[in-house]
Amino acid sequence: MFRSGPGAVAPTRRSASSYDPAVRPVPWWGVASATAAPVLLVGGWSVAQARQGPGYNPIRDTISALAAQGATDRWIMTSALAGLGACHVVTAVGLRPARLGGRAVLGAGGVATVLVATFPQPVQGSSTAHTVAATAAFVALGAWPIGAARRHSPAPLVARLASIVASAALLGLVVWFAAEIHGGERGLAERAAAGAQALWPLAVVLSCRRARRRPGV
Repeated sequence: MFRSGPGAVAPTRRSASSYDPAVRPVPWWGVASATAAPVLLVGGWSVAQARQGPGYNPIRDTISALAAQGATDRWIMTSALAGLGACHVVTAVGLRPARLGGRAVLGAGGVATVLVATFPQPVQGSSTAHTVAATAAFVALGAWPIGAARRHSPAPLVARLASIVASAALLGLVVWFAAEIHGGERGLAERAAAGAQALWPLAVVLSCRRARRRPGV
């Protein structure tokens, strides 16, 4: 009950963002994590491949080879992958305008990326744990936009059509990488897939932030 008359305290009305999750803000730390993700990935593989011998070819050889046992200064790419995964988890928590299901898949992709760093490739051959973690990471980071989409969203990149197109493109790059796994361009294909998957969360975050600045939102 509220008093009326002189000195009465008028009830306050919450903004629409308090009720509608589609227009909730992305916190500053969500923006920071989304920005750091592609920087860590590209910066990590650029520095790490510069430390390898002349036998390493970024078009042919994978990012995982930079963190594999026996690689020169493997800690560089290992740290970058672990940081990348952590950034995806933080971004998933902060991406409040997106649907919870998609955010959960993004976070799972981040955890899988940390596991990629935790289970490196051996000096020779492959590792089942590494392969499973990498596959889970690529699939989750490609599929999350569909689960994050909203039918009505002021942020264009959270809308259904944009999210479907994004997942189709991201998963298409993963398919290219899978097709090249024994080919001469597997390094290029993996970098294209991983780079796009690191950049898309940032694009979505910036789209949400821009939508919040529009009048009436």
